[in-house]
Amino acid sequence: MRISEFFYSLQGEGFLAGVPSVFIRLAGCPLRCKWCDTAYAWDFQSGTELSAESLLSRAVEFPTRHLVVTGGEPLVQENLAVFLKVFAQAGYRITVETAGLCFVPDLPVFLLSISPKLSNSVNPGNPIPESERLNFDTLSALLQTYPYQLKFVVDTPQDLDEIADCVQRLGSVDPERICLMPQAVRREDYIKKSLWLAEYCLQTGFAFSPRLQVMLYNGQKGK
Repeated sequence: MRISEFFYSLQGEGFLAGVPSVFIRLAGCPLRCKWCDTAYAWDFQSGTELSAESLLSRAVEFPTRHLVVTGGEPLVQENLAVFLKVFAQAGYRITVETAGLCFVPDLPVFLLSISPKLSNSVNPGNPIPESERLNFDTLSALLQTYPYQLKFVVDTPQDLDEIADCVQRLGSVDPERICLMPQAVRREDYIKKSLWLAEYCLQTGFAFSPRLQVMLYNGQKGK
């Protein structure tokens, strides 16, 4: 598997925010979101080819059995299930972070963290149509198959209508599994957007997701 990064930190987002975790960032993503803070992982040939076994030998040095596999885009990687089973057999609780671009069966995940990409993600230099970043049949299949959280990145208040439409189109989504988080790569922007987004979460019952990597580390790589 092509590995862009391996590090130990706190999970920054979602329902497991604050949990010490080993992170494995896979190389390669077709989306190239305009606000992506890990553009160095876009290239499928970036990083280093490493085996799951070699990464496991490094992971066990840290005092946690939580593993976060992120990207890039993990679900477009070949042999992902085989890669993850090495860690599952060693007792790791695995979170896979994905945009939900395709359905992959038999993933041994504790949590599938699905972050559908809204129109606020579209890079003018790489205009991906909605059909290639939001496949509702695929998203629905993932929600029905795996324990999940549905996490939306919110840039402006105008995004909230699009999120409501997305949830409606998905159909049977547990509202308690939906979390919203402010789009920001620097602490100052994060705080500004958090104030109005938190109010919206109080109105709707959706969870507010922190971004500890921004709040604590101000977007520092490897955190």
